[in-house]
Amino acid sequence: MLRDGVAALACCDEVGRGALSGPVTIGAVLVTAATRTAPQGVRDSKLLTPDARRRLAPRIERWAAAHAVGHASPAEIDTFGIMTAMRLAGERALRALAVQADAVLLDGNHDYLSPPDQDVLFGGLPETTHAVGAAPWALPRVVTMIKADLRCAAVAAASILAKTARDEIMVELAADHPEYGWAENKGYAAPEHIDALARLGPTPHHRTSWRLPGLAPPLGGADSVADTHAVASARALESPA
Repeated sequence: MLRDGVAALACCDEVGRGALSGPVTIGAVLVTAATRTAPQGVRDSKLLTPDARRRLAPRIERWAAAHAVGHASPAEIDTFGIMTAMRLAGERALRALAVQADAVLLDGNHDYLSPPDQDVLFGGLPETTHAVGAAPWALPRVVTMIKADLRCAAVAAASILAKTARDEIMVELAADHPEYGWAENKGYAAPEHIDALARLGPTPHHRTSWRLPGLAPPLGGADSVADTHAVASARALESPA
């Protein structure tokens, strides 16, 4: 896309979509025609060990023209649904970039950033989810690419930043809730996590609108049925490692 006249391209990837607890997180890495080759070892975060990701993260931050990470909380996922929460996390990441992007490249084949109504400001999100006094914001052009995390180094770099940031959050939360094993499983549906849910029930950090394993079906929620399918599909795509 940089060869097509795009001056600043923001490459994004998400982590945590299929987790049972914790935020959904979007990483954004902005590159320009002047950006050099990515640091050696950068690849899709799921193919790297935690130590490798932690070593690469500061190198990526120095390499990128701009970088940022955005989160949407479990409460926001429960209130608005996972897809709207991803849009919210993505907008937070893009707004936080030190350089304005001219276009955005997303991994996959679904544009979760663009609102249903392209003329709606704030990415179609309820204004209550934005900082007080936040200026209206126009979403740059969005392009999707299947397997972009394998084909584009900047998307892979974004996945590393997102995974590293979200893992740090889950390790911190694990200190107050050690029974769920979040330091190891990062909020995904690992056996010790499911066992703790059945014994202890959910915490404030769980997505309680979802059909959580070991618990009765939720009484409601933004899109709990759709989120159940998201959990199943994401298990095959994401690893807590």
